[in-house]
Amino acid sequence: MSEPSPIVLVIDDEVQIRRFLRTGLEINGFIVHEASTGAEAIRSASLRPIDLVIVDLGLPDMDGSEVVERIRSWSSVPIIVLSVRSSEAQKVNLLELGADDYVVKPFGIAELLARARVALRRHMRMASGEPTVKIGPLTIDLATRAVFLGDKRLTLTPKEYRLLQVLAQHAGNVVTHQHLLKEVWGSIHVHDTHYLRIFVRKLRQKIEPQPRSPHILVTELGVGYRLAHSSSETESATNKSTMADTTAPANNSS
Repeated sequence: MSEPSPIVLVIDDEVQIRRFLRTGLEINGFIVHEASTGAEAIRSASLRPIDLVIVDLGLPDMDGSEVVERIRSWSSVPIIVLSVRSSEAQKVNLLELGADDYVVKPFGIAELLARARVALRRHMRMASGEPTVKIGPLTIDLATRAVFLGDKRLTLTPKEYRLLQVLAQHAGNVVTHQHLLKEVWGSIHVHDTHYLRIFVRKLRQKIEPQPRSPHILVTELGVGYRLAHSSSETESATNKSTMADTTAPANNSS
């Protein structure tokens, strides 16, 4: 028996962008519902089962960040934000409000699909209590606190393991500097980013086959870090399509 198609709610006031997203998502097996305003989106998300939300920031009745915050207040559904706004502060704020990921316009449909699948897998893993996370050659068993690179079991310090554990719990999604610092070192150290840089460097020496060219523990500049779910998805997430029929148009309102 095949798995049911995931249901995605696309929230954007631009008909052209909604049409682009619907086409790309439906071709790849998603069922798409649409909303053109924040109020319509919140009502739709509260009345029907939704597996994923994709929301633009520039809505006519409210900012998309308010939609993120309000949906997150009652639901753990994965949320991906779309916007032409690319400031680091904006990204950090949205992730802290509860967004799972952030895609800057213009973007290729392959990038969005890769991020959507990662968000859905993470949500399913958390819902099922799956204790093992695999990223390329790296295996993290959260139940036994064992970490392997290929067949070799790694020896990590308590802080190194805690840092990797928090990242693994959000595998595929960016985790902000502030969240990592709070979870690993406590609230009084949320601005001590030098701690984080030092331990990320040490951790990469142990978990990356090539620490100078990291593909497992990747940096989101000015925002935080993420464990790439797989090398192919990392490539998809960083390779912007230049084809007009596979790239979302940018607008100036979001």
